[in-house]
Amino acid sequence: MQWLLTTLILLSHDLCFLTKVEAINIPAVIVFGDSTVDAGNNNHVPTAIRSNFPPYGRDFEGGKPTGRFCNGRLVTDFISEALGLKPLLPAYLDPSYGIEDFATGGTFASAGSGYDNLTAQLTNVIPLWKQLENFKDYKTKLSKYLGKTKAEETLQQAGFAISMGTNEFILTYYAFPSRSSEFTIEEYQNFLVGVLEKFIREIYTLGARRVGVAGFPPIGCLPVIRVVNSMSCREELNNLARNFGGRVKGVLSKLKRELKGTKMVFLNLFDTPLQILKNPHLYGFENVVKGCCGTGTFEVGYACHEPDPFT
Repeated sequence: MQWLLTTLILLSHDLCFLTKVEAINIPAVIVFGDSTVDAGNNNHVPTAIRSNFPPYGRDFEGGKPTGRFCNGRLVTDFISEALGLKPLLPAYLDPSYGIEDFATGGTFASAGSGYDNLTAQLTNVIPLWKQLENFKDYKTKLSKYLGKTKAEETLQQAGFAISMGTNEFILTYYAFPSRSSEFTIEEYQNFLVGVLEKFIREIYTLGARRVGVAGFPPIGCLPVIRVVNSMSCREELNNLARNFGGRVKGVLSKLKRELKGTKMVFLNLFDTPLQILKNPHLYGFENVVKGCCGTGTFEVGYACHEPDPFT
């Protein structure tokens, strides 16, 4: 997973560069998504999809696991800090934080979630519609804390990020029969992009004007996929990731034309990770075939134990 983090950090620098060029003040970072951007919300819901125990957080200050599915900080933490905000973007459901902590943003993401509500139901995590409801609750509290006018200004100038979707294809569509019997793979992609479009339109009505949407990494090269494919990448899944990214870019272009005053950014998470996978030693990696815990093949959450320091 560290190669993905490396790519995301590079993308965060690109985002910060754009903000400087356009002289835009970003007073808050608001995040929706899955395990790539969950800072610990799943610690507070009854699900097995958690990471608040070792080896997660091994490179965090004090080696403390926080609920981030990562060895340390998430890319959204780095982005927040690079924008002059908090170095740790808090999880909205964490009771140790108050609205004063969320005045500069927070993450509503839930590991295991996705665009499809069924994805969240499979593991009892927070679906996208509930993340939206939590955001509405946040907006109400922010208005009381900052005042209505200041809160509206904050949200209109904030950077909104959406990072999810891989769970739909490595779990919901291929591992369970309900969606694959209901949709062809092309139809399912259209269904998911339709959910994304509706979601962006809804957060637009709530104040969002600057939105970045992450594409997929090379999902055909994930360890859990390699292990059932003779340790080779599954190219049809990589092609699917490229295809879906094109659809996301298309809907963002459409929304940018139709929604007044918006800035839409597609975050390409495919090309750089693929280069890292092909040339790991150029980027300081020794092993890009296995995950960083357990056997390095399929473990996640509670199945993780001793980490491999070379991944």
